[in-house]
Amino acid sequence: MNKSVFARAVFRVRAWTCRVGAVIRTLCWGLLGMDVGPGTLLPKVFVTWPHQVSLGANCTVEQNTYFKYDGIWAPGPRLVIGDHVFIGAGCEFNFRRGIKIGSYCLIASGCHFVDHDHQAARRDGPIGAQSDGPEAPVVVEDDVWLGANVVVLKGVTIGRGAIVAAGAVVTHTIPPYEIWGGVPAKKIGDRPS
Repeated sequence: MNKSVFARAVFRVRAWTCRVGAVIRTLCWGLLGMDVGPGTLLPKVFVTWPHQVSLGANCTVEQNTYFKYDGIWAPGPRLVIGDHVFIGAGCEFNFRRGIKIGSYCLIASGCHFVDHDHQAARRDGPIGAQSDGPEAPVVVEDDVWLGANVVVLKGVTIGRGAIVAAGAVVTHTIPPYEIWGGVPAKKIGDRPS
């Protein structure tokens, strides 16, 4: 048998088994309470409370994404992701109050979203034991592109059509159609009309 024919056959079998696995995982997460829109299939992901996650239609979620509701049981969902969203490998959504991602967003690998902080104002105990820190929702509007390893912190809204450069740490709201980058992120340009 020709090596290239064998390689193509192995590739097709592997692709088919990955797709079947994704269908099974998606069905299982749905049975556990996750809202998954049509056309969205899930690879290996990590989820603490499935009912806290709502994924829209035709989303692409890459492996090792972590959907972490950081609290005890509460009604949900508090993480709402729109339609046609791309989420790269190894992204983390760490939320208590809520994170909303609009439709047609591109979220590159390694991005982190955190809507809460530890309390650090008191010295009467370890920082890690002070779980009553500030919380504020995160909103990413439609058609936003976040480069690899962007960190979006509590209380931030990223406006429609904005772009955030790789490695940026977003601590302030970004107006629509602006380009931001850096640590902390600052405006570095505007998208052309």
